[in-house]
Amino acid sequence: MNTRVYIGLGSNMGPSADTIAAAVESLAGLSADGRVEVSPLYRTAPVGGPPQADFLNAVAAFDTALPAHDLLSRLQAIERHHGRRADGEKWGPRPLDLDILLYGDAVIKTETLTIPHARMRERRFVLLPLADLRPRLRIPGHNQPHVSVAECLRECEPSRVKQVARTARIHRH
Repeated sequence: MNTRVYIGLGSNMGPSADTIAAAVESLAGLSADGRVEVSPLYRTAPVGGPPQADFLNAVAAFDTALPAHDLLSRLQAIERHHGRRADGEKWGPRPLDLDILLYGDAVIKTETLTIPHARMRERRFVLLPLADLRPRLRIPGHNQPHVSVAECLRECEPSRVKQVARTARIHRH
């Protein structure tokens, strides 16, 4: 059985747009049918951590047969392939960051994985690209009611997030 997943992509080191494009191609290998829907790219001020360059962010959506923890392992391998180090500074600069935002309607909380992503409801750089793909998508919650992406955006603190690419793309592997 396939599950629809939404993956947050971010990069602020090196050729970020190229890194995100390459990561999307890698995500196609995790997709049940080789297709990945991708939001427009956004330039985003960093949240937390040390002073650093702005991020490029996007959200990808695809169907996968991988269980959630296996998907996480594969995403971490893609991050490492693009130079992400496990010992990097928390919330510091990184060549690639891949986060499982949603895994179907699952609510998962383990030592290694929290779905929905713990802070996605308050992060404009996640919600705007997610809204480009599915504005009425409902986000399940840990001890919170399901809420739409659009509702989260209305309640989200303003932050500097600017679209830098206009159209979503569909990639085929």
